Amino acid sequence: MCGEMASTDSDQSGNVSTVVVETGTVRQQLSRLLKESLKATLTDGSDVEPLVAICTAKFGDYQCNNAMGIWSKIKGKMTEFKNPNSVGQAIMKNLPQSNMIEKTSVAGPGFVNIVLSNLWIAERIRQMLIDGIGSWAPVLPITRAVVDFSSPNIAKEMHVGHLRSTIIGDSLARMLEFSKVEVLRRNHVGDWGTQFGMLIEYLFEEFPNWEELGEQAIGDLQTFYKTSKKKFDEDSAFKERAQQAVVQLQGGEEKYRKAWQQICDISRKEFDQVYERLKVTLEEKGESFYNPYIPRVLQELNEKGLIEESEGAKVIFIEGQNIPLIVVKRDGGFNYASTDMAALWYRLNEEKAQWIIYVTDVGQQLHFEMVFSAAKRTGWLPINNDVPYPKARHVGFGLVLGNDGKRFRTRSTEVVRLVDLLDEAKNRSKQELIDRGREDEWTAEELENAAEAIGYGAVKYADLKNNRLTNYTFNFDQMLDVRGNTAVYLLYAHARICSIIRKSGKDIEELKKAGSIQLNHENERLLGLHLIRFSEIVEDSCTQLLPNTLCEYLYNLSENFTKFYSTCKVVGSEEETSRLLLCEATAIVMRECFKLLGITPLYKL
Repeated sequence: MCGEMASTDSDQSGNVSTVVVETGTVRQQLSRLLKESLKATLTDGSDVEPLVAICTAKFGDYQCNNAMGIWSKIKGKMTEFKNPNSVGQAIMKNLPQSNMIEKTSVAGPGFVNIVLSNLWIAERIRQMLIDGIGSWAPVLPITRAVVDFSSPNIAKEMHVGHLRSTIIGDSLARMLEFSKVEVLRRNHVGDWGTQFGMLIEYLFEEFPNWEELGEQAIGDLQTFYKTSKKKFDEDSAFKERAQQAVVQLQGGEEKYRKAWQQICDISRKEFDQVYERLKVTLEEKGESFYNPYIPRVLQELNEKGLIEESEGAKVIFIEGQNIPLIVVKRDGGFNYASTDMAALWYRLNEEKAQWIIYVTDVGQQLHFEMVFSAAKRTGWLPINNDVPYPKARHVGFGLVLGNDGKRFRTRSTEVVRLVDLLDEAKNRSKQELIDRGREDEWTAEELENAAEAIGYGAVKYADLKNNRLTNYTFNFDQMLDVRGNTAVYLLYAHARICSIIRKSGKDIEELKKAGSIQLNHENERLLGLHLIRFSEIVEDSCTQLLPNTLCEYLYNLSENFTKFYSTCKVVGSEEETSRLLLCEATAIVMRECFKLLGITPLYKL
């Protein structure tokens, strides 16, 4: 928080005829200026990184917080500085002249408060209107990343845990892509393992003519899975035959591979129904894809002395962990750990990823920590934190709860089908639109598209607005509310802004070319300042892997626009051109926020 009782002011505005806006986020540009100031302040050659933060009090827009840290290091030594405040005074004095800064002040123990120039803020917005929102994309220190998300199991129903992984992973991928990072969106489906022997053997025994029947033989895959699992658990002879079927499958026997492929294809069609509704794109590279790489990866781990024998299994002992990472089971079979080690090797060596992000529930955190530790021991990942890349990160998330506070399920205790869940959100939204009379005003296609945007967007936003590590309660009434921090409220807010621009009758594209922006009213400035922070908010959301940071920004943007619109007349005012441009800039940034969250914007409601 900004320090109060500012002790010294410095005005940098001058009489500037041309406002120059450099590249980078606002924070990055201020950091470059402060870097020069710190070099001039610390004449001993110390290399100190600027600590720049958004200021939340009235004394500044941003703040440099280096003074106290510097003072703690030089206190008691021969120095010209008497206290942290004097360090802050020097940092302020040594700031290079810049037309982005209106004035500076030092408060309390050396906090350097910085007020940005209104002219500079206005020019930065104007340039974005001309160059497009892509000109505000943050620059990240990587060029290629793998985001591993969704990852359902073949032949099993996708559940709300997969929904969270899909929604969170897609949003992280979108933000990285906006930041000019090449993202390899990976769907690590569970398409290999012992359960397929059970399914294939059951298919062969119950439907000897399964090839002629095609998908009709299996019918509903969930029912097929349950009945085969029941027989597997109760019939020891069948269990033995199923285990032999696994051997045939893994040995490449054509008949078994063909049956396996049919089961996988049926599952994919069910998964695709969810992905199509959510407008999520993924490239499948499942467990079977990495299976051929496991022997060579285990050989490398063995040659480097990581693999040891333990109770008949081959394991890697991890420092600080009571249990080892099992990479080969007692029966000689591979498991999740062997597959994940092979996948990590492939992503680092074949796909050349600098950042590998795994989006799964928090229950898998320990597993991935052990995989990453093994990768560090073998030299795949840097042990020293001074070497930032390549790196791997587990992005955990909490549970989805029902209104009873327990894991979200249907009344029959079965896990909810995601397609049904999404369709209910859409149908509720459609009925609300009909109740508001939109059926009489819109075409059937417009009504359907709006219902999808609201319904699916509401489900996504209700998840993403929470810190992903927390559990959240799935409640249709709350997520579809037109008031409060919901996608519905935000979609209505965006549509209202579009309506204001339409009703003005002005050509907004012409205004962008010839018009200018003034920020004379305090709420004009508040809105403008919030707009130009978009880039660093996206940067923070990417680096911290927290989509809720962007959700909070979007909601606050809507609130700041409401303050602006309630106090600053737009259409028909003397400032109409400037204020219409502020409306347009707000709508553009809102649309990009929606896009990064995977939500489809609406232009009328």
